Amino acid sequence: MIMSNMHKARLERRVTGSTNRWRLPKQPFSGDLLSLSQMCKALSIDFEEALRNPDRLCISQIQKFFFENFKNKDIQSGEADVILECLGFKWELHQPQLFQSETLAKLYLKALAQGTTHPLRELEELLRAQSPKKTKEKSPAKRIIISLKINDPLVTKVAFATALKNLYMSEVEINLEDALGVLASAHILQFSGLFQRCVDVMIARLKPSTIKKFYEAGCKYKEEQLTTGCEKWLEMNLVPLVGTQIHLHKIPQDLLHKVLKSPSFPENCCFLDRDIGQSLRPLFLCMRLHGITKGKDLEVLRHINFFPESWLDQVTANHYHALENGGDMLYLKDLNTQAVRFGLLFNQENTTYSKTIALYGFFFKIKGLKHDTTSYSFYMQRIKHTDLESPSAVYEHNPVSLRAARLVKYEIRAEALVDGKWQEFRTNQIKQKFGLTTSSCKSHTLKIQTVGMPIYVSFAFIFPAS
Repeated sequence: MIMSNMHKARLERRVTGSTNRWRLPKQPFSGDLLSLSQMCKALSIDFEEALRNPDRLCISQIQKFFFENFKNKDIQSGEADVILECLGFKWELHQPQLFQSETLAKLYLKALAQGTTHPLRELEELLRAQSPKKTKEKSPAKRIIISLKINDPLVTKVAFATALKNLYMSEVEINLEDALGVLASAHILQFSGLFQRCVDVMIARLKPSTIKKFYEAGCKYKEEQLTTGCEKWLEMNLVPLVGTQIHLHKIPQDLLHKVLKSPSFPENCCFLDRDIGQSLRPLFLCMRLHGITKGKDLEVLRHINFFPESWLDQVTANHYHALENGGDMLYLKDLNTQAVRFGLLFNQENTTYSKTIALYGFFFKIKGLKHDTTSYSFYMQRIKHTDLESPSAVYEHNPVSLRAARLVKYEIRAEALVDGKWQEFRTNQIKQKFGLTTSSCKSHTLKIQTVGMPIYVSFAFIFPAS
């Protein structure tokens, strides 16, 4: 009896006019089956699939229909089919362009369904009227009014107008000052093509004044490509720019900034040992504290009382052990995660650039050369302490090693941003003995070709046991 009632409810038959059509009286579908069949045939849609999920399938297939049939057609110049009420304005739109936005498509179909007893048949007639193959049969389309409420403060009238303009023209320029608003508008409209264009523009034009709001937008709209792009840019630019770009002080690192600027913590307990700092311990365990080789810098860290004393004691002990063993860093094994790193920022005005570094009594010069507009090379070279241009500035209060040869495991990397994408270049991981003669003092050279600028160059190395 129960099965009979269920069967009856699902397959109830109704007679409509002289056509004796089947009708489904309940959800999920309440339209005209014959009309649906005709529309499915016109759009090459599977009829059974349309019955199972009509709303989702219809929108996606209709979008595909309009894209394939109108992508090369001239911009509409006739009377608008749809009036969109939004942000206190009335925007006139045409059907082929409207269906690029999933949000507008849903509003349109909903309004269409409310205005007729046969929504799918009405839609089929509209599709026939819009078809490029039947322009002679085209009749005036029914004007429909739809409304959209927007509560996102990032959406401005100018930005929303730009988003709607992109329904008609795919190459509309997106100004950087409007990029956030256009991105927000594209998100609300569910206009995926425009949303991706905004992401590409924002990643390509990242700078200190935009990094904070672009990153927050990536988090707000759950756009991983944008947040990852911001993180990558900040990773490359924070150290060289933080001292000169005041905008970087607005980076959403409130807790970390407050902690690092705090004058002191209780002497009996460092910050990372307190309850508030426990969650940050994994983050700071990833820091390469062994790269801090100057005693005065370690003393500053002790004064701040941020790190556990045992961490800093271990760093100091490792330095003493390396000095006693001629520079061998026995506590470091993996170049990828443990190497000491130094870097160069090669700008447009540079033709040559070099920096002298000192570690455990050994002195190296890391160098960059510009050969032409797109060709560069980078290498490192061991030098004698007596050949230093400003000896006191480099090794004042530092040891000097007299060893003739030093085994070094190293890798040289360079990165440049080109058209919104990072180009990466690197040498292999190389083991080499660096002497003091001309034939043995120079590393392998990383040669690159790129139009990107600036170029970020890093030299990563460890001194293995020798």
